[in-house]
Amino acid sequence: MISKLAARFLIVAGVFNVVIWPRFAKAVVDDDRAWDGAHWDSAPTAFFWVHAVLITTAVVIGLGVLLVGIRAHRSATPKA
Repeated sequence: MISKLAARFLIVAGVFNVVIWPRFAKAVVDDDRAWDGAHWDSAPTAFFWVHAVLITTAVVIGLGVLLVGIRAHRSATPKA
């Protein structure tokens, strides 16, 4: 059983990951190292793909943590 405090922490951590990582993705896309030439008109580099995998993994894990936190918070709430 996860306490309500721990559930709230998981919810905050999940929301943080879901909000922050997509903003980082925009920074990676705008970085000149992500492209061989002009942005979106050239092939993506290894820099782009490594960060794309990192960001995708972090968001999926963040969603999982958020889901666990929400479910734990609901189960810790007394039912009327």
